[in-house]
Amino acid sequence: MFETLKEMLVSKLKVAPEQVTPEATREDVELDSLAVVELSLLLEKELGLQISDDELLEAATMGDMADLMVERSASA
Repeated sequence: MFETLKEMLVSKLKVAPEQVTPEATREDVELDSLAVVELSLLLEKELGLQISDDELLEAATMGDMADLMVERSASA
């Protein structure tokens, strides 16, 4: 799921691929709150995952975001 998240960040939100690691924080990949809202919408539209921007903002790292995606896909 991390690779899916990375692909979305790189292709849709124009994040540099080398910045996206499981340990990277939102600040490391330069995701502001608006980009997080956009990511939340993309996850729902493209993957059918309901994850709010608030939940994404609470995730400390990109790995945590990917874990959240795994949790939601399992319960979907």
